[in-house]
Amino acid sequence: MNTFNCVSIVGGRLIDPANNIDEIADVHIQGKRVVAIGKVPNGFVADTVITARDQIVCPGIIDLAVRLREPGQEFKATIASETAAAAAAGITTMCCLPDTQPVIDTPAVVELIRQRAEMSGKTKILPIGALTHGLDGAILSEMAALRDAGCVAVSNIDLPLKTALIERRALEYATTFGLTCILQPIESSLRNCGCVHEGRIAAKLGLLGISEAAETVALSRSLILALQTGARVHFHALSSAAGANLFSRSLHQNPLLSADVAIHNLHLTEEHVDGFNSECHVIPPLRTLADRDTLRQKVAEGKIAAICSDHQPHEPDAKTNPFPATAPGISGLETLLPLTLRLVDEGVMSLFTAIERITWGAARSLGLPLSGRLDVGSIADVCVFDPSITWQIDKHKLLSRGHNTPFDDWTVRGRVNYTLVEGNIVFRYGA
Repeated sequence: MNTFNCVSIVGGRLIDPANNIDEIADVHIQGKRVVAIGKVPNGFVADTVITARDQIVCPGIIDLAVRLREPGQEFKATIASETAAAAAAGITTMCCLPDTQPVIDTPAVVELIRQRAEMSGKTKILPIGALTHGLDGAILSEMAALRDAGCVAVSNIDLPLKTALIERRALEYATTFGLTCILQPIESSLRNCGCVHEGRIAAKLGLLGISEAAETVALSRSLILALQTGARVHFHALSSAAGANLFSRSLHQNPLLSADVAIHNLHLTEEHVDGFNSECHVIPPLRTLADRDTLRQKVAEGKIAAICSDHQPHEPDAKTNPFPATAPGISGLETLLPLTLRLVDEGVMSLFTAIERITWGAARSLGLPLSGRLDVGSIADVCVFDPSITWQIDKHKLLSRGHNTPFDDWTVRGRVNYTLVEGNIVFRYGA
């Protein structure tokens, strides 16, 4: 039976939300796939045995929103640096947002990313194609060609579509080719160059704010168009209570919808911006404690299906200008798992639910039926972590080239010991 490399992960607590499994069970892998759970199959001889006693064995983490910066902005990060960081964080699949340079709007750019990802040999990269040519918001991209090249979805991220008609046509066109549209609900005219939440801290610091209406107005339009066109739509980075509640109510009408929230919006609020803390400059902005708590509630309930890192690595200079001129974004790959576990410690949700939101919940959102799960026949993407290990985040020790994080010095728990991608060990702690 040993035609391919065989791996056994033994003695661990297997948590596989896709199959409602939470028990002590061994996982046996042959080649790229899981071949057995529990009992060793006849003729199976493991080449590698991973002892996982007192550790969690779960599907590899799927991160729905990552900026890899390559091609075009290698001074911020590279595919090699970010896939290494992802592997160390238990992330086996990353969805690459399309605002590279050049934009992911042609098969040639998709192929370039695929080749460089294969060279790194660390984690899978799923390109998200541009919804419009050059992300200009006006001319629809060649979605069929992007799909055939390997794009799993299309998006204009936070860049506006020029008109509602263009959005409608984009949704119709994407639906024709079976592509999910990822929309980030921000009405550009209401955003109006704002850089923080429109509230007490914005007034105190004299900064231009972004109201929650910028989210709800855009969200309302997109929800109506999604229902009319029958498009599969995933809303990226909900940030407000009003937006989360509006989206939740719409799920009753339209089962083709899903949404995610960035992990930092589940921990930080506008208060963390006080003192002009540029590490907390993010779009959409950090909002109030009430907003944060509602987002937490919707994630716990499953109304928001996934948690993402919204990873945006930057060079140090990008965060040293006056606050409005700093680049928004947080380097989030290596803090996604521990900050998700922190939600468990704070009583927001169970460990089982938390793991679901970064594995199967993410896979379902993009229609990836063989990912985010560990039953027999599934792809052997696995994360093995010790939930008892506590450690302190040190931005200078991040493997990501971007060290821009507001979580520096936070004490967290959960250390990844092994990461496997398609049955291959791509990370081993201490190796």
